[in-house]
Amino acid sequence: YSFCTLLKTMATSWNLQAKVTDAKFTVPAHVKPIRDKVLKFVENDVYPLEDRLHKVFKVHGEAEAIKVAMVEVSKLQAKAKAEGLWALGHPKSIGGQGMPFRDYIYVNEVQGRSELAQGALGTHSLQDSLMLHNHASNAIKEKYLKRLVSADIYPSFAMTEPDVVSSDPTGISTSAVLSEDRSEWIINGRKWWTTNAGFAEYTCVMARTEQKPSDPHLAFSIILVPTCTPGYNIQRSTHVLGTHGGNHSEVIYDNVRVPVTNLIGKRGLGFLIAQERLGPGRIFHCMRWLGQAQRAFDLMCSRLVTRKLRGRNLGTKQLMQEHVYESYCDISALRLLTMAAAEKMDSGTYARVELAAVKAWGARALCRVLDRAVQVHGAAGLTDDTPLGEMYRNARAARFYDGPDEVHITTVGRLVLRAYEDGKTWDFSSMGPRAKL
Repeated sequence: YSFCTLLKTMATSWNLQAKVTDAKFTVPAHVKPIRDKVLKFVENDVYPLEDRLHKVFKVHGEAEAIKVAMVEVSKLQAKAKAEGLWALGHPKSIGGQGMPFRDYIYVNEVQGRSELAQGALGTHSLQDSLMLHNHASNAIKEKYLKRLVSADIYPSFAMTEPDVVSSDPTGISTSAVLSEDRSEWIINGRKWWTTNAGFAEYTCVMARTEQKPSDPHLAFSIILVPTCTPGYNIQRSTHVLGTHGGNHSEVIYDNVRVPVTNLIGKRGLGFLIAQERLGPGRIFHCMRWLGQAQRAFDLMCSRLVTRKLRGRNLGTKQLMQEHVYESYCDISALRLLTMAAAEKMDSGTYARVELAAVKAWGARALCRVLDRAVQVHGAAGLTDDTPLGEMYRNARAARFYDGPDEVHITTVGRLVLRAYEDGKTWDFSSMGPRAKL
């Protein structure tokens, strides 16, 4: 037998094992058709808009680019709705298509190849829609939820403050107190990194409402503030390492008054609600990062098989092959960590360790994959001739938003060691602590 024949025989025996598809590392058959449709939509409709907006920004500036983006993305949204691609991950009860977490990974990783695709496919509002659905009053739901899911309006969320260490949210100083007749909340403070505040219908603000709580995490509440409210003053839109993406605003709240009924959930439970919102958000980020990493990997490998050095492809060089190897491993590990977290969340368990692990690993892995892609492109990788420059800058921000790496890393270390302090072991096969046999 030849080596190739033996290799085919081995591949056949591996296929028998592949029928055990708990992890579903490959795309399940029932997900592939919708995933392919989303990928085609992103590549054929969203990518061209990226190039157009970049040109508008260079010639006319950020304000005009945002205006054009709003108009053009709305056209893509209409097309996505017509093609049955809209709000795939939103629960059916609020107007979405109810795709489970694990199935949603495979779709979100192709959608994530472009930052614009979230808005074009209606997935940008998932965290905020779930928060209103689970915790807002019926009046708030009636006013905002349907329009939110359909993208007639955009949400924003304000937690981070410029003068407070973001890794410890118990230091938040923005305050909300009741008026004398107890009919309104009066909010004062300063927030920044409020994404999309410039065109959002409202901002859900994390504010200190309790002065002497039994636990420091019970000092905060979430209050919905329409962005047209007097005293809601946007100071600036902060760029990300020089890039114009994201529309992240710094906002001053100067005696902002809203009805007491704008409280989201129960008073003092803002931190818990925020964590509930951020948990799925972290895994959604990781799903999208898979798409970003795949796009960077494709660009890198295409460069390696087309760029010539002394008559031979650049990919024939061993150090370049190492870049392929390292990125292959980073992406594969990120997919497995993401699927593990999604599986645990699908079971109804709050996957605290899994979410923390994949958030920190995913952000770092994405940065590494993009760094290699830039390196392979040489000087061209530093220009705007490829999407890598903006992708790289956005990826670096990923190591901060929804919690910096250090917080998630210490969370994993602390919770795993707690199992051993209790005389248990950490069982990777069951993804959790287990009593020693």
